[in-house]
Amino acid sequence: MSLPTPHGDKLYALLENEKLPTCDRERIEQAIERYQAWRDALTHVPVGDDGVDEAVRLLNEYRLFLDIDVIFDSEEDFLYRQKGQLKLDNSVVEEFLPHLVSRVFPDVSADFAVGPQSCFAALYFTSTLRTAKGAPGAQIRTKDQDFTISKRLYLTVSFDPNSAEGVDRLEANLGYLCAECKTNLDKTMFQEACATAHDVKTAVPGAKYLLLCEWLDMTPISTSGTDIDEVLILRKAKRIGSQVRSAFATHAGRVAGRNAYVQYLLVYPFAVDVFRRFLTHVRALLEDRDPDEGDVLQRGFF
Repeated sequence: MSLPTPHGDKLYALLENEKLPTCDRERIEQAIERYQAWRDALTHVPVGDDGVDEAVRLLNEYRLFLDIDVIFDSEEDFLYRQKGQLKLDNSVVEEFLPHLVSRVFPDVSADFAVGPQSCFAALYFTSTLRTAKGAPGAQIRTKDQDFTISKRLYLTVSFDPNSAEGVDRLEANLGYLCAECKTNLDKTMFQEACATAHDVKTAVPGAKYLLLCEWLDMTPISTSGTDIDEVLILRKAKRIGSQVRSAFATHAGRVAGRNAYVQYLLVYPFAVDVFRRFLTHVRALLEDRDPDEGDVLQRGFF
């Protein structure tokens, strides 16, 4: 079973980036070695719920190395200032989730695509009265998702059930669980996620849509009026204030604030219980089934 490597891809691409300072090249090469060791360690995590604690421990260990030793301690400012565009940090969670799900629910990763995918959002037709003698002009609109449990979907659309001509053949992934992964969650990101969640639920009413973030950067808003099932704050903390972060833009500022920043990351690591809550959403989908008449009559509701 081959799992996606969104974070590894970002690291290898960074080595090819002409803007990468020469003094940071060795730093990224060391990060790749550490990344490969981290990925290998995840494959040896015990299968089932017993492995969750160990998997999250490995995540915290690797991210602390990446955040501090690779990015924060760099003598140049490129890695820190551009980390949002380079996506070195949030891609770690994107790569971690498929490993976590595959260890806890091995059957899921065997039967479904687990990881980042472009998923089905809508079906529409471009044909008109003048062009409807040919194919219907079926088109699929898709949406990139940071994490999915999805299945490949194949559609054949035609005006004539008996003809092999004038046929549109389409394919996309159908998302049963979709999640957006953010480093910092602000109000604009939340509103965008609400729109995406609506598209996901319209396409697959039984699907789940989760919003994951490391740090909260907004006043919490109830998800009850949205199509988002839940917002999970992976570190259970708010983002460091902008007045503190602004000093980190320079090497001197990072040196001065290093101890406080490291302490903040240690006090608010990725929380095991939040990842376990994420897994309960996966488990709920697995346990969901069509209602049985006998059970319904016994309960009195469905």
